Amino acid sequence: MTTSSDRPSYAADAEVVELCSELIRIDTTNYGNGKSNGERGAAEYVAAKLDEVGIESTIYESEPGRATLVAHWDGEDQSADPLLVHGHLDVVPADPKDWKVDPFAGEIFDGCVWGRGAVDMKDFDAMVLSVVRARQRAGVKPRRPVRLVFTADEEAGGVYGAQWLINNHPETVADCTEGIGEVGGFSITVKDDLRLYLIETAEKGMNWMRLKARGTAGHGSMVNTDNAVTNLVEAVTRIGSHEWPLRVTPTVREFLKTLEDVLEVELDPEDMTTTLAKLGSFSRMFGATIRNTANPTMLNAGYKVNVIPGDAEAHIDGRFLPGYEDEFYATIDELLGDKVQRETVVTDIALETEFSGGLVDAMKACVQAEDAQSRFAPLLMSGGTDAKSWSRLGVRCFGFVPLQLPPDLDFMGMFHGIDERVPTSALEFGSRVLDRFLDQA
Repeated sequence: MTTSSDRPSYAADAEVVELCSELIRIDTTNYGNGKSNGERGAAEYVAAKLDEVGIESTIYESEPGRATLVAHWDGEDQSADPLLVHGHLDVVPADPKDWKVDPFAGEIFDGCVWGRGAVDMKDFDAMVLSVVRARQRAGVKPRRPVRLVFTADEEAGGVYGAQWLINNHPETVADCTEGIGEVGGFSITVKDDLRLYLIETAEKGMNWMRLKARGTAGHGSMVNTDNAVTNLVEAVTRIGSHEWPLRVTPTVREFLKTLEDVLEVELDPEDMTTTLAKLGSFSRMFGATIRNTANPTMLNAGYKVNVIPGDAEAHIDGRFLPGYEDEFYATIDELLGDKVQRETVVTDIALETEFSGGLVDAMKACVQAEDAQSRFAPLLMSGGTDAKSWSRLGVRCFGFVPLQLPPDLDFMGMFHGIDERVPTSALEFGSRVLDRFLDQA
């Protein structure tokens, strides 16, 4: 095991800021419905950076331009199971008129790298590349083999990325037993001398669904008691306004136990209403992790103001907690009623693993080596990641993108938000932690 006193002299964080900026400049917008920009270009950029230091890679395309890169990085112990290190190359859309800067210019100012993908998740892509390149140049291998995977289409459920890869080329990651990727490892300042680092061990499942209502078409001036728009909107309203019951999963229970200790306040998992009131700013991030959710996001009906259409559609973004999938679907079907049908657009599983084991111990030790004022807690993520796909092949996944953040940065608000940015110091911190981690993982 490498210690602080005998670490090699190479700088793992030397080029991480530049790499992050360059990746942001490659517009990899994922519009959904199979439409995207630039994923092939980003994969080729990564391939070139790896090739410069002697690591060969393979680019797989699920459709023209929908590119996922896989590379094998040898470790000191070649008999050990490979560690999966994964990141996605696509980003959600960004409207320049809403931003202070061009979201695809990769500008660096005010101590941050700005742009779409700065935190979701070209920051980690850059950290991985920075560490790999530095170690390769110095001739320093990771403790065990590492499988590097940079995917397409994560922002639309991975149908053209991770899901496609495991369905068509499972051999690329099937020998991995553990993995790290987004979202987790970032700090939340609890006190001046204490930062809590959240490591993702669980995430909600997802069902993006299309609702369809059929009715009787007719003239807009006539009485119509079978209006498809009315039928649909009533169902959408019931779903959107439904108050889901509060549920406490094992991950949330352990998170509360840690938070209770560091905040020095009693947090009763059996009385979540009172507990939420005590959490202050934490409750905003926490609220979606203790209930299923179903949010209406799109509506489509009609073609002329004086014509009652015969059908209408809506889309719902549904998320369910680990262990509460059956409850989610039963509730949705009850709320729909008998005049609206649902069909699945994209669906994926919920995940939960224990916050323990050698990999977790290594994460903690490596962060503590860079930040003596650190504590740790598991995180249940309200969204989803490519970990869902890898887990189908038996890979135990964690969200670990180590970032030491300033206390006033609304980091969670940066995901899919405007003016997305990551502090340069956080990128450098994360590269140093990741470098240590590869010696111990």
